[in-house]
Amino acid sequence: MSKFNTWLHRQAPTRDSFERSRFLRPFAQRVFHPALWRFTRRSVPRGVALGLLVGIFLLIPGVQIAGVALLALPFRANIPIGAAMTFLSMPATTPFILLGSVYVGESVLRLNNGSGRFYELIETSAPLSAWGDYVWNEAPLALVQGIAGLAIISIAAAVIGYVVSAWFWRWRISAKWRRRSKSVASRG
Repeated sequence: MSKFNTWLHRQAPTRDSFERSRFLRPFAQRVFHPALWRFTRRSVPRGVALGLLVGIFLLIPGVQIAGVALLALPFRANIPIGAAMTFLSMPATTPFILLGSVYVGESVLRLNNGSGRFYELIETSAPLSAWGDYVWNEAPLALVQGIAGLAIISIAAAVIGYVVSAWFWRWRISAKWRRRSKSVASRG
């Protein structure tokens, strides 16, 4: 086993750690089905995509892993890989994800420039009445844009993650077959 595989197996959440989760106890019989814990060419890319989708869109630690475990059921995705992929949205990356979601949401929906108005209120030390006006009239549209941007980024990351992991899986298997063919040819 390579160093990367050894490291991955040590870092990946175990079935026992999921069994102890109070969020998953009601669904334990289905979540702990052996097929959801196997590493196959179909379940791994599904787990990567699901982990990125849930991990980026939810941004709430703990809920992300439970969400991946529950959504893995209908999609037959690998739970440990999905749970590991949620860790890409960690405290160091969350601000960049949120800034990107605001930018993407404003670029796509073009409802208003909610973040520009927010910074303007801060810079001008606006009175409380201006802040109240912003909260009631402009902030909801800015929130919708941010959520839309977050959805777009999470879907794009899931699609890219699925394609890259499926490609990587195929590349790795073909490399193993080539090595095996060379060793058989050198013996014979």
